[in-house]
Amino acid sequence: MKPFAKYIIYLLILNTITIVAGFLLVYNTGINLLFTDIVILTFSLSLINIVSFIVFIKGRKKDSDSQTMYLLVSISLRLPLELVLALVWFFIAKKTTTASLILFFILYLAFSCFSILFMLNTLKHKSLLNQSD
Repeated sequence: MKPFAKYIIYLLILNTITIVAGFLLVYNTGINLLFTDIVILTFSLSLINIVSFIVFIKGRKKDSDSQTMYLLVSISLRLPLELVLALVWFFIAKKTTTASLILFFILYLAFSCFSILFMLNTLKHKSLLNQSD
């Protein structure tokens, strides 16, 4: 299976688990969260992960010197995109309650760990180092 297809399948599984857990959390507890907030954040962070992984996959097809640069750009691209998301979420949408703050950072941590671990597992199969050195 191609790495991008495998990544999308795992990302869909993570999205499903997150949305189901959010649904159960919202409707079975007294936490002041909206289910739409969970869905919006989940899909926004998924979109950022897909953009980052597209850059990573493009770099895997290049020579070993530029692969490292694409990996760094892929991981570094996540930072400004997630900062824009945080700006929109907290200052424009005014989601500043404690529950929204915790929700944002838990989902940020989950999707960041997923993305970095998947990239590292993909790199196990193909090293970034030049084998002729």
